[in-house]
Amino acid sequence: MNQATKIDMQGLYLVLTDPVTGYARCAEAAVACGVTWLQVRMKRARRDEIVAVGRTLRTITRGTVTRLVINDDVGIAREVDADGVHLGQGDMPLDEARRLWPAAGKVFGLSTHSRAQAARAVGCAPDYIGVGPVFATPTKAIPDPVLGLEEAGAIIRASHVPTVAIGGIGPENLADVRRHGATAFAVVRAVNQAADPDAAIRSLQAVWQAAGVIQPPPSTSSPSKSAAIWPGVTAN
Repeated sequence: MNQATKIDMQGLYLVLTDPVTGYARCAEAAVACGVTWLQVRMKRARRDEIVAVGRTLRTITRGTVTRLVINDDVGIAREVDADGVHLGQGDMPLDEARRLWPAAGKVFGLSTHSRAQAARAVGCAPDYIGVGPVFATPTKAIPDPVLGLEEAGAIIRASHVPTVAIGGIGPENLADVRRHGATAFAVVRAVNQAADPDAAIRSLQAVWQAAGVIQPPPSTSSPSKSAAIWPGVTAN
C-alpha cells in the first residue's frame, strides 16, 4: 500500500469551474484570502486549455500557502507541476496515478460518495477524500446520490484520512455542515458565480469561523472512528 502524505485539510477548499471573473482573478482572490486548497475542474475543456489555465494558476500560487490541485488528469497535474491531483471513482486508480507521478510531496485526493467507497479508500491510501454530495448540486452532468447532512457527517467522523465535504455547500448551509463534523468544505458556485470573489471567499470564511469547533452530540447511532461502525464493509 502506498504511503499517504500527511496534510492539514482545514477550512475552505475552492474548486474553480467556469468562474465569471476568470480563473486568474479567482486564484488571486484565493491567495489573498489565504485559501490553502485550490482545484481546477474544467470537465468540458480541451487539454491544452486546462494546461494553459493550470500554468497560469501555478504562477499565481507558487510560493504561497495556496496549494494547486488538478481534477481528474494526473498527466496535466504533472505537466504544470501542480501540488496534487484529485481523482474520481471512475478515473485512473490511485496506485497507477502515483506510479506515473512519483515526485515527492504531491497530494492525491479521491472522491467518495458512500460509506463503502470511503471504507475502501483506506486501502488506496489517498491523502484525503472528498465526501459528497452533501446537498443537491447542478455542477455534475450525472450527479451522484445526495448523502445529506447526517450521512455525510457519519462518513466524515469515521474516516481515517482527512476529508473535505462537497456538494451544494454555500453560506446558507455551511454552519450546519461544520456542526455535523466537517473539518474542511469545498465550494463551487458560491465563489465561481460571484462578481467579487474576494468578498465571497471572506464571507464563507467568516461563516465557517463563527460556526466554531463543534463536537457532535453523543448518540447511540453516532459512529466512532472504528471499522466496526460499517458492518459488512471491508477496506480492501
